[in-house]
Order: sequence, then structure tokens, then C-alpha cells
Amino acid sequence: MKLYLAPGACSQAPHIALNEAGLGYEMVKVDIPTRTTEAGDDFTRVNPKGYVPALVLDEGEVLTENVAIITWIAEQAPHLIPPGPLGRIRMIEALGFMTEELHKPFLAYMFLPGDEMKAINKQVLGERFDYLAGQLKGDYLFGNDFSGADAYLFVMASWAPGLDIALPAALEAYHARIAARPAVQATLKAEGLA
Repeated sequence: MKLYLAPGACSQAPHIALNEAGLGYEMVKVDIPTRTTEAGDDFTRVNPKGYVPALVLDEGEVLTENVAIITWIAEQAPHLIPPGPLGRIRMIEALGFMTEELHKPFLAYMFLPGDEMKAINKQVLGERFDYLAGQLKGDYLFGNDFSGADAYLFVMASWAPGLDIALPAALEAYHARIAARPAVQATLKAEGLA
């Protein structure tokens, strides 16, 4: 299995999930602007969309998009799925929310021109982080067990301080808890960020 990623990008979420799951994989770094791998290969041959993450399964199937990849990883390691009859669905719901309501506004904040748009997206992100802080049901999103959705929220929360977006105190403590996890430390080290 190969995970195509860019250090510190949203692809860090499935990287964390793979490490939390204890699944074996090969990491392939991608330069997003040139869409080439660290070996100089054309990444669009792996993912024609041209962005990370992409997970190539041992059988050759390619998964893209964080919601799909993290859900697949969690299905291989059920301890990453929240408990209860709707646990898997609640995780997918949270992953979808993060994709639409955090990731997209972050991209707009980072890449769209104009101070007015930045201000709007900063406000939206602040509101979304406030909402998520209120959703914490223990140490993590769904209680006292780390889930696949926590990997994605960790990455989104990691981006906030560098972009002058304040996190609620509950999310700052949450982020610190996740950052201390051995699998997260291994991920950050592998990506050259620790």
C-alpha cells in the first residue's frame, strides 16, 4: 500500500490514521505545484485530480478524498470507528463536515485574493471551530477513544495558529492531547515536521 502525501497538507490525516491503525504502507511525498513525486514521477498518473491524498491499495485500487480514505482505514482497524450502531455513520458525518466546513474555507482563506474574503472565511472558520469544541464528548470527538475523524480535525486545528485563527480553549487542549499521541509524533517526524 502507498500513501501519496504532501507534508503538513490535509493528507496528514490519513497518514495519522494509518499509523494509528498500525497498517503497513509506503509513504510517497508529492510536490503539489509541480504534481510530481519525490522520485520525479507524474503524480497525475496516480490521481488525475492532481492533489493529495491518494492511497494505492495492494490490489492496485486507488482511493482519493479524505472521507473515503479515512473511512477505509477505519474499516481495517475498527478501533478507529466510534462505538454504537451509528458510529461509522457519525464518523463519516464528521469527516464530511470537516471537508466542507473547515477544509474548503481554509483553502479560500489561504488562496483567494482580497482582505474581505479572508475576513469572511476567518469568521466562518472561527464559528466552525467553536461548534466543534462544543461537540467534544470527552478527550476526543466521540468520547475517550481516538477515531478516524480525530485525525482530520487535528490537521485542521494545526493549520489555525499559523493563519492567525484562534482555537477555542477546548480545541487547544484537544490538539495538544492528539499531538502527544505516539502515532501522531511518528507521522510528524516522517513528514519532517517534528
